[in-house]
Amino acid sequence: MALVRPFRALRPDPARAAAVASVPYDVCDTEEARALAEGNPDSFLHVVRAEIDMPPGTDPHSPEVYAKGREALEALQARGVLVREERPCLYVYELVWKEHAQVGVVGAYSVDEYERGDIVRHEHTRPDKEEDRTQHVLALSAQTGPVFLTHRPSPAVSAAVAAVREQPPLFDFLAPDGVRHRLWRADAPGALVDAFAGVHPLYIADGHHRSAAAANVRRRRAASGELSPEDPSQHFLAVAFPADQVRILPYNRLVHDLGGRTPATFLEELAQRFPLEESGRAEPASEREVCVYAEGAWRSLVLAPKADDPVSRLAPQMLQDHVLGPLLGIEDPRRDRRLSFVGGIRGTAELERRVAAGDALVAFSLPAVTPEQLLAVSDAGASMPPKSTWFEPKLRSGLFVYPL
Repeated sequence: MALVRPFRALRPDPARAAAVASVPYDVCDTEEARALAEGNPDSFLHVVRAEIDMPPGTDPHSPEVYAKGREALEALQARGVLVREERPCLYVYELVWKEHAQVGVVGAYSVDEYERGDIVRHEHTRPDKEEDRTQHVLALSAQTGPVFLTHRPSPAVSAAVAAVREQPPLFDFLAPDGVRHRLWRADAPGALVDAFAGVHPLYIADGHHRSAAAANVRRRRAASGELSPEDPSQHFLAVAFPADQVRILPYNRLVHDLGGRTPATFLEELAQRFPLEESGRAEPASEREVCVYAEGAWRSLVLAPKADDPVSRLAPQMLQDHVLGPLLGIEDPRRDRRLSFVGGIRGTAELERRVAAGDALVAFSLPAVTPEQLLAVSDAGASMPPKSTWFEPKLRSGLFVYPL
């Protein structure tokens, strides 16, 4: 069973929701965040990227930045921009982008279930990123960014969600990126709690470092003797969406150094190993096809998995196993500076632009990992290759905060 707990959220006054809502902290750098928040004192970026209100060059991971974030959170409350719910609630959160819609349940999910593996992971975390999120939560005494969970479709959850959506939404606004956000408050959340009791397991789609940080915070409270069964740190802020509503875009690759080869000689070597079609196609037509951009043209090749397991069947892993590793010697794609990644939201035109500008020598356009593939990898207890999934649309930050 999946435990979801109502909580007394900090959330915007409805009239200010559009101004408060911000992109997540990890999809923009400091200068992008500063530009996005310019002229908007209500932007939640002042909380999650607080270095934008400090001198240029300030270390975003310094204690002073975390303290500045707490100051910004308190200021939003003092000005009435953020208000505290009078009683514990759950929420239903809908995002609509172009023709795609997804509807999830916002609540406090169990750290116990996360640590037992009943909330399943598919990604290794980096200690430095874990510690950054841990320090942010400790400094603010709040979880400010939701974890993105998914689960196999549940008729009971769908029915409970539909009942909540029969009332008018608390928020309804169009963000600058064209995504419509609507939030309903479930004042009587019992039906949703009961429905989730029949869901097992939950999966982390996005937010591995945030969920790990939540577990770290609970562990530190326990070590200090401050932890009680009702302590809010027993849970973490998340939104759970049915897997059949999750939209995943590809994470494409750029190669900046071909090990002394020219793009032309690299293509010749590639063609000696695989049938290389001059298709002119920038986007793969199947789960095993990869499109290659070099010398001003798109080509395509079809790869085969090296083994019969869920990870080996993923296009990012097949590219690594057949091309990046054996041909180019890129054995650690997470750290090798010859390789970089471009989220699919930027499109294949961005790959062409970067190659044409000389920033990269070759680009690879990959098929998107499917939600079914992600769940299969998770069920196998395996980890996804680095930078395999780009979830879109992104959950906005600041619409619900979990105070500790």
